[in-house]
Amino acid sequence: MTGSREEKERRGVVTGGWLRRKVGQLLQVDDTPHRIALSFGIGVWLAVFPILGIHTALALLIAYLFRLNRVAIIAGVYVSNPWTIAPLYMAGTVVGCAIFGVSDDGLYAIDWHLHGRAFYHALFESLRPYVWPFVVGNTLTGIVGGIAGYVVLREILERRRAGRMAAGGQAPPSGGVA
Repeated sequence: MTGSREEKERRGVVTGGWLRRKVGQLLQVDDTPHRIALSFGIGVWLAVFPILGIHTALALLIAYLFRLNRVAIIAGVYVSNPWTIAPLYMAGTVVGCAIFGVSDDGLYAIDWHLHGRAFYHALFESLRPYVWPFVVGNTLTGIVGGIAGYVVLREILERRRAGRMAAGGQAPPSGGVA
């Protein structure tokens, strides 16, 4: 992205304005606090779930099948993005290693200087003991994250709704499909 720091700040790139706008959009979704929070929580679970490359499609399919809020589930899925996927998966794998009693030392021993076929062979061999810790650890981490996302977002939405009612305003509609 080009432009001076002042231009980026004005656009909200540096100061987190983008994130605030996205959270604000999520808070404006026309649905009940339970449905929005449930959809978001399932999205967070999917974000950390150990599948690669199909998070968004799977989220939209689940939203369609179970009539969940599409905006909220996609917001949850995008907790996992190019900047967060590696730390999320690493944390989940370390949790899985602790569950299985597997040393996580091999996770840090990948030889990044190899090239081509030798790299992929070494990568496969060094990561093979971590397949089950990856799957189980990230599934568990996703469940915990999804539950936490549900609880926190529902509390925020319910407080916001109560604040509007106390201020004499009208509560947002209790139904609707996004």
